[in-house]
Amino acid sequence: MAGRTRVIMFHLLLPLCVHWIAEEMTVSVLVDVITDALCPGDSTCTQAIYLNGLQQTVVGIFKMVVLPLLGQLADEHGRKPLLLLTVSTSIFPFAILAWNQSKGFVYAYYVLRTISYILSQGSIFCIAVAYAADVVEGGKRAAAFSWITGLSSASHVLGNLLTLFLPEKYIFPVSIALLIFSPVYMQFFLVETVKPAPNRDQDSACLTWTMEVLHKRYKSMRDAATIVISSPSLRGICLVSFFYELGMSSITGVLWYYLKAAFGFDKNQFSEILMLVGVGSIVSQMLVLPLINPLVGEKVILCIGLLASIAYALFYGLAWAAWVPYMSASIKVIVVLIRPSTYAIISQASSSNNQGKAQGFVAGVESIASLLSPLAMSPLTSWFLSTNAPFNCKGFSIVCASICMMIALCYACLLKPEVLPSHDSEDDIETPLLSDS
Repeated sequence: MAGRTRVIMFHLLLPLCVHWIAEEMTVSVLVDVITDALCPGDSTCTQAIYLNGLQQTVVGIFKMVVLPLLGQLADEHGRKPLLLLTVSTSIFPFAILAWNQSKGFVYAYYVLRTISYILSQGSIFCIAVAYAADVVEGGKRAAAFSWITGLSSASHVLGNLLTLFLPEKYIFPVSIALLIFSPVYMQFFLVETVKPAPNRDQDSACLTWTMEVLHKRYKSMRDAATIVISSPSLRGICLVSFFYELGMSSITGVLWYYLKAAFGFDKNQFSEILMLVGVGSIVSQMLVLPLINPLVGEKVILCIGLLASIAYALFYGLAWAAWVPYMSASIKVIVVLIRPSTYAIISQASSSNNQGKAQGFVAGVESIASLLSPLAMSPLTSWFLSTNAPFNCKGFSIVCASICMMIALCYACLLKPEVLPSHDSEDDIETPLLSDS
């Protein structure tokens, strides 16, 4: 059985790794492409910062509904079709930039990328974690989740290596080829782990059926909220995730533009930082976390990661020389432990039939934070990068983001993780979407 589990996980992780490699290849190039298109000749591009903030807000608004919805649909209709949908959405925005990188096409990229983020950002991890929870024993899930996040880091390293050695004109075509490979591989090799709910309403009138589905979807989302709110652990981890995401999304939304404006960083420096984070993250997530998790537990690891995230934000925000961002990036190898420990706490506090619902609901809470952060951070970052700043601290907005991490750490210290039985069908609140009432 252990051998079969490894094969199943391999067919999940291989296409996901290829997908992450393809996406990571474009990260360090996008800053230059967007800045050159929108603000040619300028190192500081306020328009790009505001566009990123607008994109983040729109994505956050829709993800509040879409992420829990996708989690519930994955529980009811299977993980595979939802994974196929989410990994396919990145193909189209990058195809636009592979075709043309002028100003109009960059705007079109933002539109398509926004739709892609709404469907895939966060949801791929949530559904992959639920898939892993279907086939991995409860006591081994934290290690399995750390392998998923660790392989994500390894994929980021490979993606950045490709970026360093490939000519810029080939980056987007190669990325698109890899993005197409992932869903094709999943279609042929990925096995379904959930028995889809039977559809008993096929003979209903279209309007009646639609209204009934909407009513049941509302009830489904309400019950998913009840599952989380009724659990002290899930309720606590929601607060931790909200404030952590509020701070971290504030940083990631402006970081590359801040480094470009403050220190003149370009594609090569961005790739070096990302590779430094990626290599360290592989070790911390795939080797260190599985070793220390049985000794100290998920809560201690979560608190250590949040403490590191505070230092990470402060060093970036107060960076006084071009080498300081590299030191801050090295701290990220501890920060990345937050995700697998969070997934493990959620998984252990959820019954087997509610894995997707719980992961999706918490991800929906994080999306609320991600839509709120640019409302303050985009104008604050632009202000302190401009010549009109009240004092000389270009990274002041990142320093402010560290306060959110401090609040998340306080809530994490109050957590009391709980463990539910792996199979608990009788107590599940949720019923299939299309079952009879």
